Amino acid sequence: MTRIAFYGSSLLSSYWNGAATYYRGIIQALAAHGHRVTFYEPDVYDRQANRDIDPPDWCEVVVYEGTPEALKRVAAEAAKADVVVKASGVGFEDDALLREVMAHAAPGALKIFWDVDAPATLAAMQANPDDALRGMLPDLDLVLTYGGGDPVIDAYRRLGARDCVPIYNALDPATHHPVPPDPKFACDLAFLGNRLPDREARVEQFFFAPARDLPSMRFMLGGSGWDQGAVPENVRCLGHVRTADHNAFNVTPRVVLNIARDSMAANGFSPATRVFEAAGAGACLMTDYWEGIELFLKPGEEVLVARDGQDVTECLRALPPGRDEAIGERARARILSEHTYAHRARQLDAMLRERVQIAGAPA
Repeated sequence: MTRIAFYGSSLLSSYWNGAATYYRGIIQALAAHGHRVTFYEPDVYDRQANRDIDPPDWCEVVVYEGTPEALKRVAAEAAKADVVVKASGVGFEDDALLREVMAHAAPGALKIFWDVDAPATLAAMQANPDDALRGMLPDLDLVLTYGGGDPVIDAYRRLGARDCVPIYNALDPATHHPVPPDPKFACDLAFLGNRLPDREARVEQFFFAPARDLPSMRFMLGGSGWDQGAVPENVRCLGHVRTADHNAFNVTPRVVLNIARDSMAANGFSPATRVFEAAGAGACLMTDYWEGIELFLKPGEEVLVARDGQDVTECLRALPPGRDEAIGERARARILSEHTYAHRARQLDAMLRERVQIAGAPA
């Protein structure tokens, strides 16, 4: 049994925390391989007031106050683990947490930085030679990312990482699956994503512009931060959509849209969790184009691909009745056969066991 201390944003809440379902899928699948994970998350950004799940039986969760003192207390517990993981974007004193956690890691422990937003992290390191993570990369055993392909691997190695391995997003079939449609989510096109600075321009291009071009159609926008008064009249803002409602949100609309953030689209090979969750529910998924999409879903057969807002508009106008269901069925079959968290966990389990053995071996 491998003991893993995992320091991340939140396992219990997806509120302003898009990585929640990724963490849940990966950690639950790892637990099935016999790994014992303790997840440490700070009580910040009202996440604990907006929990999606209760603490699960497959992972111990430690919630700590957003104070320097509490941070140091939980960081000290890294000494008990065989594997110590610090994720990106925890949301409270990330640099200090990285230093404290790795300083307390046992001499034979495997030390990992897990990047859930690699393009942004890399840009910050490249712009600042004194970046805390950049200075520590040579001392870490491994960098894991949730996407990025060869461009991200090469960039991390150039900055001093010993190794970098993508562990892509995937589907947890027990959480995301077909359900009966819910009339409250009925519309022609739906998009789910929090309002973020590096997403707004692409949401304008791929979602709001088509909404204005198609005033007779209904559009639905889920996620935190959007202002109902600032969107086209035929767009309905839902606010935060709880994980429990994701299946109905995905399966009810005629088409569900994925829009990559600027950095993810530019880098490619970075499918969002929404891609797998929507496909797992059997949704007819449309995504903006990014390099590498064919590794996960076949354009035109398992997913609709739009290179700009005009493509979105034309697709919605031309999509014949029944084709949306067929695309969703083929996408779900592909994801179940190749891209579940059970698939990812088999890869990660073998890698962790091998590297823990190496890290703990005498020099």
